[in-house]
Amino acid sequence: MNRLVHLRSFVLVLITLAVLSACSKQAAPNVSFTDLKGTKISLEQLKGKVVMVNFWATSCTTCVAEMPEMIKTYEKYHAQGLEYVAIAMAYDPPNYVLNFTETRQLPFTVTLDFDGKLAQSFGDIKLTPTTFLIDKQGNIIKKYVGKPEFSQLHELIEAQLRV
Repeated sequence: MNRLVHLRSFVLVLITLAVLSACSKQAAPNVSFTDLKGTKISLEQLKGKVVMVNFWATSCTTCVAEMPEMIKTYEKYHAQGLEYVAIAMAYDPPNYVLNFTETRQLPFTVTLDFDGKLAQSFGDIKLTPTTFLIDKQGNIIKKYVGKPEFSQLHELIEAQLRV
């Protein structure tokens, strides 16, 4: 009898967690930005695609170290519907960002958060790198603070691209 009570409690906890996780999708903020080439874009325009938004800085050693993997990830999945937006933090000098983007030949969208409003919109981001994975409906499905485990990130991207 005691085992049955524990089993029922366990099942109720699992059901509750499943319901809460299904209800806890957070919509990505509807932000607009201008990339380094002068093109205006909004996250609303990217609905229907899986989107990675990465807050970074040229002075962040982890950001610089993860960038080759970010490039590989973008190149691997872009043709399947992945978009990537690299948002340089407000304190990052624009000429440093431009130089980094050009010398590393970053293939994805890079933008400057001049006034910090983009970081504010995503929950007042202070730590870099911070990366968000956004589903095709515009919901944040994963937040990474620090360098992601790329094999797990790739699995999640592939699952989202299949939906």
